[in-house]
Amino acid sequence: MKALHFGAGNIGRGFIGKLLADAGIELVFADVNQTVLDALNSRGSYDVHVVGEQARVEPVSNVSAVNSSSQEAIDLIASVDLVTTAVGPNILERIAPAVAKGLVKRHQLGNQQPLNIIACENMVRGTSQFKQHVYDALPEEEKAWVDEHVGFADSAVDRIVPPAAAGSTDPLEVTVETFSEWIVDKTQFVGQPPQIAGMELTDNLMAFVERKLFTLNTGHAITAYLGKQAGHATIRDAILDPAIRKVVKGAMEESGAVLIKRYGFDAEKHAAYINKILGRFENPYLQDDVERVGRQPLRKLSAGDRLIKPLLGTLEYNLPHANLITGIAAALHYRSESDPQAAELVDLLANLGPQGALSQISGLPADSAAVAEAVEAYNAH
Repeated sequence: MKALHFGAGNIGRGFIGKLLADAGIELVFADVNQTVLDALNSRGSYDVHVVGEQARVEPVSNVSAVNSSSQEAIDLIASVDLVTTAVGPNILERIAPAVAKGLVKRHQLGNQQPLNIIACENMVRGTSQFKQHVYDALPEEEKAWVDEHVGFADSAVDRIVPPAAAGSTDPLEVTVETFSEWIVDKTQFVGQPPQIAGMELTDNLMAFVERKLFTLNTGHAITAYLGKQAGHATIRDAILDPAIRKVVKGAMEESGAVLIKRYGFDAEKHAAYINKILGRFENPYLQDDVERVGRQPLRKLSAGDRLIKPLLGTLEYNLPHANLITGIAAALHYRSESDPQAAELVDLLANLGPQGALSQISGLPADSAAVAEAVEAYNAH
């Protein structure tokens, strides 16, 4: 079996690419970073540092790489059995035209073997959104063939992969936490889903997508935003601050109450899941900056993302949400010299005020009680 994976960054190499290679799949990375491509092609392998109480180094082998905008990448789509991505939500649209060209070539070559595509991104139903971008780039007459021969399977991914340690000169060095979760919607495959250790198949993906979004992502973001406000540098420093921990745990319990109501999750098991997430934030071996986790505040404050979506759930079921509101207010305070979205947020606040800015970013009605609560919390700091 052969796979093409778009994105040779830390998550691509440390998480999805590693699982594919570990499963004995011949793996080709596609990326635009020439230094990384050259290193992968010259070595054909790299090491993953798994950190936690049982730290270890796990080698990944039988890998190569191509430029994602090259003819080679298009040719591979015509022949491989699986395409995966870990490029970031904003890049999916950019790689879609190459994927569309590869699918047309696959048809022209008469390759009738099923191809499945899985976007492994930090977003809800990312593969379905990627499919839309690919179809936008496909000629009309190709769509029926693609419908029949290509599956687009949504997934939920969860593994903390911090940037490489400062001072590291190896472009392939990557560090990951022990925990990982890759859950894929088995109902969306064409043909038999591949059997890959570490990939869990489900027919109820949204329950897992929202469990992760409402717990890990919500908690991570609020830890980052409150940590930045309090002057902490790392997620670990922030979550060990008792005042921050209280709000973060409270927010995850509020979002958890939505999940319990919506999907019938077991309350005790979900409480244990929240505690496991808090333990991951405390991992002393992961140096994860609050600035990295907090970046792109406009995306994180949008209607379908980690702060507003659980809030909407609490409004739907008439549940408490004070800690989520505190987290949303902290996100409005996020500032970073290196993040264009942070600069855009500053402009929106200056031009529209907190009420108008939050309403525009989140889609919440400007005159709603939730916006009023968030503005009050924002003004209190």
